[in-house]
Amino acid sequence: MTDELEQPLGTNDQLILVCGISGSGKSASLMNIRNQENWMYLNTEAGKRLPFKNSFDSYRISDPYEIHDGFEYGIENPDVAGIILDSATFLMDMYETQYVIGSSNTMQGWANYQQFWKKLMQDLVVRFARPVIITAHVRDDLDEKSMEMKTAVPIKGALRNNGIEAYFSTVVATKKLSLKDLKDYSNHLLNITEEDELVGYKHVFQTRITKTTTGERIRSPMGLFKVNETYTDNDAQLLLDHLNKFYH
Repeated sequence: MTDELEQPLGTNDQLILVCGISGSGKSASLMNIRNQENWMYLNTEAGKRLPFKNSFDSYRISDPYEIHDGFEYGIENPDVAGIILDSATFLMDMYETQYVIGSSNTMQGWANYQQFWKKLMQDLVVRFARPVIITAHVRDDLDEKSMEMKTAVPIKGALRNNGIEAYFSTVVATKKLSLKDLKDYSNHLLNITEEDELVGYKHVFQTRITKTTTGERIRSPMGLFKVNETYTDNDAQLLLDHLNKFYH
């Protein structure tokens, strides 16, 4: 053991949830990931292709427990630079279909559903301790008590109480916004391209809650994003670099 202060075991400064509606840019945000051949890409969405040419070490997942196996492999292999799980929504739907519905003991099935996710996030992700990006779809639901629309990743069983977002320190939402809506958010993480100018809109990450999005579960460490950085490029590598700079 050295005399230097070491990072606590399992600290993962680059654990990111990228969530949004279908077609809002979740998968496209992965395009600029560097050294893609060293990243495991775990695809739970029926083998759906990414919308760009890539060189990820890709795996088509047909059984939820293959995700656990993938992380175990990454833990044992230091050459794995990071892991992408695309998406948590399809993963948990797959678990429900294969291991809960039709089970002889559905109560136990739902308990296992919860423990499956907890094993992933509280054990495997912790021991991997390298960048992890997980995508997820969101759904709007009316909170009848507050009469407010709540936007969250749909999840079932006991996990629904806190939501899977609670397992992440950084949650960004993919949005498609007009350039007019972005004019007050100029920052070095938001680059308006010529193509953006031509179409009049941009796919972005929303990094902070605004007065019109109080029902969403966007979150990040205090001080990570300034107010003018509420919207950034929907670029996962840019976000990873920003997190790395923030913590180091």
